[in-house]
Amino acid sequence: MGEFELIRRYFAAAPCAQPGEGVVQGIGDDCALLALAAGEQLAVSTDTLVIGVHFPHTCDAFLLGQRALAVSTSDLAAMGASPIGFTLALTLPQADADWLQAFAAGLNQMAQACAMRLIGGDTTRGPLSLTLTVFGRVPAGQALTRAGAQVGDLLCVGGALGDAAAALPLVLEQRTAEPAIAEPLLARYWSPQPQLAFGQALRGKATAALDISDGLLADCAHIALASNVALHIERERLPLSAAVSSWLDQEKAWDCALSGGDDYVLAFTLPQQHLAQLQQDGWPVTVIGRVSAGKGVHLFDSAGHSLAPSARGYQHFGGTGDITKQENGT
Repeated sequence: MGEFELIRRYFAAAPCAQPGEGVVQGIGDDCALLALAAGEQLAVSTDTLVIGVHFPHTCDAFLLGQRALAVSTSDLAAMGASPIGFTLALTLPQADADWLQAFAAGLNQMAQACAMRLIGGDTTRGPLSLTLTVFGRVPAGQALTRAGAQVGDLLCVGGALGDAAAALPLVLEQRTAEPAIAEPLLARYWSPQPQLAFGQALRGKATAALDISDGLLADCAHIALASNVALHIERERLPLSAAVSSWLDQEKAWDCALSGGDDYVLAFTLPQQHLAQLQQDGWPVTVIGRVSAGKGVHLFDSAGHSLAPSARGYQHFGGTGDITKQENGT
């Protein structure tokens, strides 16, 4: 099967590759053409996922297709952007029809759930890796960024933490668990749900935001640095799912929530006056700390005692890059 036949058969004909709002020209020409309304800005982000680093060698293709797009689209949610479309650069060791069919199906399912359109990309031969570039739109001047947190703001997250990190031994088939525990944990790992609508609801309210990919402590450090503030986190306020609490002891659960990564929920700073309305509107806001003068991210227990975390989060060049050797996160 040639490159163009592969694209035509598995990707160009997919429902997510058909014309849609904001896409003037998609697959089939040298470039895609996107249309923005007056007063809007284009949000763009690129992610690469590599076998053995971001996903294991024995990996379900359908689930990989879902996960690959979800983790990339989460960056649009972090900016408060509305989705437009994405490109896919796919490097394959061989053109396996069954693998491609399953991968394309998973990719299409997540694309339709996120209202994302496949608008182009590339295929080539080599070790399995995926590079996705996502495009969204946001009203000019209203994008959420990492800079802007103010002293006195609340530090909040948009959902339970640590599920994906807790799932890693299940993903790597190092442990087993009963379905009531395994299924929700594996769902959070393989099918994270980008918080697109939530990010848009935070426009004009949150002062800084990002999505949690490398671990709460590591990612909050980006907000602290960009905003030139200190973030204080109270460990006992971290939201943990019932599955994590049942699966792990308390210390391990906190470790997963603090440094495990792959949560893909939003972390953001919020002036106190916006909290009640957001919660009343049903958005999943949990206050885990506050913004203070100073620098860095500081962890405390409920009595106000400073804590030293066992890890800060994942870094590609700060240690092993092999998923099979990591205990938490990717």
